[in-house]
Amino acid sequence: MDDMMEDAPLHDPEPQKGRTATNTSVDLNADSSLEIDISDALSEKDKVKFTVHTKTTLPAFEKPEFSVVRLHEEFAWLHDRFVENEEYAGVIIPPPPPRPDFDASREKLQRLSEGEGAMTKEEFTKMKQELEAEYLATFKKTVAMHEVFLQRIASHAKLREDVNFRVFLKYEEDLCARSKNKKEKFSGFISALTKKADETLILSGQKDSDEFFEKEKQFLVEYHSKLAAATGKADRATRCQKDVADVYIKLSTGFVTLSTIENTELDKLLCKVAECFEKTRKLEGRMASDFDLKLSDLLRYYTNDTRAALDLLYRRSRALANFEHSNKALDKARQKNKDVANAEATQQSMSEKFEKISEVAREELAAFKTRRIVHFRKNLMEMAELQIKHAKAQVQLYKMCLNVIKED
Repeated sequence: MDDMMEDAPLHDPEPQKGRTATNTSVDLNADSSLEIDISDALSEKDKVKFTVHTKTTLPAFEKPEFSVVRLHEEFAWLHDRFVENEEYAGVIIPPPPPRPDFDASREKLQRLSEGEGAMTKEEFTKMKQELEAEYLATFKKTVAMHEVFLQRIASHAKLREDVNFRVFLKYEEDLCARSKNKKEKFSGFISALTKKADETLILSGQKDSDEFFEKEKQFLVEYHSKLAAATGKADRATRCQKDVADVYIKLSTGFVTLSTIENTELDKLLCKVAECFEKTRKLEGRMASDFDLKLSDLLRYYTNDTRAALDLLYRRSRALANFEHSNKALDKARQKNKDVANAEATQQSMSEKFEKISEVAREELAAFKTRRIVHFRKNLMEMAELQIKHAKAQVQLYKMCLNVIKED
């Protein structure tokens, strides 16, 4: 089988800005002084090359328009730079884009190739087209999430000024970012477990004197859990709808096969029934894709974005714990009349850090709430409009099919 997943590099066939799910799942009103999009992408066997195109009027950039080629590892590198910088402790860091993973689509195509002898040529062709379309949709969504990550940064007044972000956008050479080795992955795993335990202890056991942050903490913990559950259910619904579309392929092919049997007077009728099932399959596939785009992707993105908001609350809670610890250390120093100056300086530093994080975090969480409500309302309204549109199309299709059958 001509396996395009392995041998042929895949370009995004629609390189114009806004062509993918970027502006559908996450609506961004970025300042026009810094506009970023991924103008092209090339999928190879073990990596995807993203062409990041920037258009700007900001004086910090030497040219008004330029492009660089970036790998996923370099996007991950940029995200880590923000997370590790204490200057952004009070900021909701945009969630990193997912690592490109097309293994599932490749495995499906391989299984299809192995089972080619057990199906008709027409059924095989249709199944292959479905899998290739699924691969392309996954590819385009991957490109879209890398793009929206950059656009979120570009729309943030503070993050857009980061030196690493500018290097990412304009440095034409390789940034030398690489995937983590086994030792680094294990170390990261241990760090994540430690952070999780620390976070659970702080977020669940620490009572915040600030009512605003206490309510936000309680809400976001429950909200994140429900979003994650809803995402899983939406994904299952999408898979079921795609399975229905695959069943229509088998039905259509079966009727075509029946129509070829000799000495039957139903050949024309059977061909028309097969054609009806084929049209139904295409409509069912579009319905599944729209549901995936308008709901599943939205839920998935805000599951990750809510996780980023919880990470912000964790950093603030950690800063509060450090501040409270410095108060106790200062009291002990005064009681012992030893190292009082150092204890006072530490306490003052912890106080300023906590206040700074709290001030920025309050604005970030308010903006997050506004952004979240606007995007959910927009996408749910668009999804409802598409469902009505598809329902009307289904009714028309079924009426047409019945009329065609009655004619015979």
